[in-house]
Amino acid sequence: MEGDIQVDVELRQVGNTLVVRIGGELDMLLADYLREEIDTRLEKRGARNLILNLEKVSFIDSSGLGVIIGRYKKVKALKGKIYIVGAHPPVDKILHFSGVNKLVPMYNSEQDITNI
Repeated sequence: MEGDIQVDVELRQVGNTLVVRIGGELDMLLADYLREEIDTRLEKRGARNLILNLEKVSFIDSSGLGVIIGRYKKVKALKGKIYIVGAHPPVDKILHFSGVNKLVPMYNSEQDITNI
């Protein structure tokens, strides 16, 4: 990512599943970077399933929610599965208020996901 924006993101692909571990604030500053990186892997590297690990996310705003909803649509079009794991209470609350939890299954940890 360009400039002096700190990026705390780890992307790892295991088979056809992309695991994205995000830290800090999932906001407008990080949204474009995440969207581009995830989409590249979904479109060009054969990833079909997506795990968004939010254990280290302290805040999420509407652009962060937009990234999640947009990737939900993309993964669904690929006939894959998307999961959110590790959302702490403040982030979990926003995901529930926005209705994201009705679209994307939420788990406590990556190890809890058994049906990929």
